[in-house]
Parts: sequence; structure tokens; C-alpha cells
Amino acid sequence: MLRTIEERDIRFVRLWFTDVLGTLKSVAVAPAELEGAFAEGLGFDGSAIEGLSRVYEADMLAKPDPTTFQILPWRGESPGTARMFCDLLLPDGTPSVADPRHVLRRALGHAADLGFTFYTHPEVEFFLLEQQRGPRGRPVPVDDAGYFDHVPHGTGHDFRRAAITMLESMGISVEYSHHEGAPGQNEIDLRYADALSTADNIMTFRTVVKEVALTQGVYATFMPKPFSEHPGSGMHTHLSLFEGDSNAFYEPGAPYQLSKTGRQFIAGLLRHGSEITAVTNQWVNSYKRLWGGGEAPAHLTWGHNNRSALVRVPMHKPNKGQSTRIEVRSLDAACNPYLAFAVLLGAGLKGIEEGYDLPPESEDDVWGLTDAERRAMGVKPLPASLGRALEAMEESDLVAELLGEHVFDFFLRNKHQEWLDYRREVSRFELDRYLPRL
Repeated sequence: MLRTIEERDIRFVRLWFTDVLGTLKSVAVAPAELEGAFAEGLGFDGSAIEGLSRVYEADMLAKPDPTTFQILPWRGESPGTARMFCDLLLPDGTPSVADPRHVLRRALGHAADLGFTFYTHPEVEFFLLEQQRGPRGRPVPVDDAGYFDHVPHGTGHDFRRAAITMLESMGISVEYSHHEGAPGQNEIDLRYADALSTADNIMTFRTVVKEVALTQGVYATFMPKPFSEHPGSGMHTHLSLFEGDSNAFYEPGAPYQLSKTGRQFIAGLLRHGSEITAVTNQWVNSYKRLWGGGEAPAHLTWGHNNRSALVRVPMHKPNKGQSTRIEVRSLDAACNPYLAFAVLLGAGLKGIEEGYDLPPESEDDVWGLTDAERRAMGVKPLPASLGRALEAMEESDLVAELLGEHVFDFFLRNKHQEWLDYRREVSRFELDRYLPRL
């Protein structure tokens, strides 16, 4: 790595990490300072960053992970800029309990103790918007296309090509890309990797997408639902557990080739689904997507080819048992991926450790059923708002254990304030509906 820095004329190395909410933080160091940073870490004031530490214990260290070194292609060839993700430490060298990366590492360590490696594969959706807003400040999509549409000379084509080229130059492999269902909506699917690498890749992905959009005179947003009349943007994520080189979710001859381990993992996700939703869908706006239709999951169900279900078991590929996996459809790309993957893994492992029974699958379009029909079938809803999600999270011993006391308490305090701010806000809907008639 140090040789690459010298050969490629890298003058600045950005050290990246996230706060508890998933906001990317960055500090640039000169190459000459790197050996010291590897040995001791780079000191900074943790109390100035959301949720990391209190004022009286402010000193923290950012220790770069050399395996994450990549050159940032959008910063130019020479002199160049590179980045590395960091682990956050206390002055005595122990991991910081406030570091989201450490929260995920801890969950992965528990999985390893059980003999499992956790892999994830996200399908990331986002909107491309015009820089100038339309009437009444509303966002304007860059096109009027739909699902899989081929738009000649379309902004989305050029954008996706440039973004994928940049991602792959940074070692982030892409499987598919296409126009999604709403105007201006796009999807880029990352190739599966271990969960920690995937979380790092998602943070890089969000930065690359925004940087490329700016170079093309448009704006990219991962806001879950910017348009009331169009589907929102999710981050459907495929999950699998491996025992060594063997897929622990695969069992030849079982229904959908899904093993007992896989079934118990899904059962854990369903039983604890409401408790973890505040983490996987952490914004007020996330619930406009979940409860806005458009194939977004709003109920604790699972199914095979049922895209209204929270958990879907994708179609089995003959002679490809290693590809057996499950798909969780609730996440949005605006979450903190480190915390989201930690709670998904923890809920699934709880199902395995406790031997949860998987309820019957849902073959119906859950959105097409009435409330009475859903109740009769025992179908429970996901939280309908951030406030309800926080209530479920507060009562969860599992989420408290997975996040740790510090992150759990800060996350709840911050999100309760967001929910309070939202409830106090007088919206455009209220002004338009009530001001003329009341």
C-alpha cells in the first residue's frame, strides 16, 4: 500500500468512518503520517460527532484498516487521493462501543463462534433528480421512464455507466444495473461479499453515486420516498450463511432447497422484525415507503415468489445449491448498513439458537387482503411509523444486546427527537387541505 502511494503520487489519504446514524466522516492525512496512524491511530474529538462519546471522555482514535485502501478516481490522477475505512478506538487501544463498524464486527464474531460466515448482496435503488426544483419546491426526476426501460441518450444510461466504471475501479463489483419503476429511479446491484465488506461498499457506493451525479449536472438521493405518487427506493438485501465452503441455507430435496437452518433464520427475522425496523428503516420518511404500496413490505410474512412479503426465498437454480439465500425487502439504502446488518444477523441467529418454528408462508398478495383477512391469517404488520418502531425497539432486549448500551441509548434519543420534530411540523398537506376551508 505504501509503495502504491509513492508510485501513484498519492498526496492525501482520507480516513473514513461513520457516526451512529450512518453519516460518513472523513479526515485527510499526509502519507508521511500513515505509519503512525497504523501504529497508534489518529486522535480526534469524539464528542463533536453524533453519538460517539460524551464531552468528558472525548478523546478517540481512528485506526485505518489497510485492507480497505482504494484510490478515489473522482479526485483526479495526479496528485491523487485515496481512502481507507477506520476502526474507532479508545485511548487505551480498546474498540469503541460507539463505533458502528465494531457493532457489526461483534455480531460477526458471534456468528463465527457458531461456525457461520455471513454474506450479503444489496440491490440499491435511488433517484436521479434535476438540480432545479419544480413548482412549490417539488423534486423533478431526470426522466419519465419506467421499469427496465431503455431510454435513448437517457441521463440514466450515461450515469449508470460512469458510476459502475468508478465503482469497479475501486474494487467494488457490480452485478446488474437498470432503470427502476418510477421516473428518474435507478438500481445498481452489488455482488455478494462478506457483510463487513458490503457495508463498507455501501458507504462508498453512496459517495460515488452522489459524486458522479454532480459531474453530470444532476442530483442523486437515497431518500426512501421523495414522491407520494411513485414507489419509494429500497435496498432489497440477499442474505446467506456459510459453514466453511458449504451454504448453511441449502438442503437438497427440501422445500425451495431451504435447510432447517435457513428456515429458523427466517423465523428469527419474522419474530423480531418489528424490533429491528427502527434500525433497518431509521428515518421518518422510511415509513412512507413501507406503507405506500409499490411492492414495499409492510407485514411480517415470508414467501417464495411473493414480492409483497418481508422475506422472500428466491427461485432455486438447479445445480447451484451454493446460491440458496433469502431476500429481506424492508431495508432502504438510507440506513446505517453496519447497524442494519448487525440486527438482521442477530435476529436470524436468535431463530437458529432458540430453534424457532417458521410459520406458514404467505402465497397471497398481502396488500390485496383486507385487515380482517390479515388478522384471521395471523399476519402481523410492521410498525406504521418511526414512533411505533421506536416503541418496539425500546422493549427489545435483543436489539439492546446487539447494538450495545451506548449505541442503543443514543439511537433511541436521537430518533425520538426526530419523531417529535416531525409531529410538530405543519406540513404542506395540512396547509393545502385545511387553510382554504377552515
